[in-house]
Amino acid sequence: MAGSEHLWPGRFHERLHISTRQYARLVRDWVTSIGLEPSAYDTHSMRRTKVAQIYRKTGNLRAVQLLLGHTKMDSTVRYLGVELEDALAIAEAVEIWS
Repeated sequence: MAGSEHLWPGRFHERLHISTRQYARLVRDWVTSIGLEPSAYDTHSMRRTKVAQIYRKTGNLRAVQLLLGHTKMDSTVRYLGVELEDALAIAEAVEIWS
């Protein structure tokens, strides 16, 4: 895909991409089709789940901040619900060799 192409183009020429409502409908239909309860999944929870997985696997808050488009790290920390225990666990996992 080129940088200007949309993953899900709109159905009408004046709209280059699908609306958030159309996207939500697609997610709901997909979740229903695989036998899950649609009220337990939405576009926002899926967005949050992805970045939470990235954070857990890498510990890289800056990468998550960039992916979310947050200007302040504090917003990213609150969004993910990062606790002091998380930060300490990451710090303990990193060894420094001289």
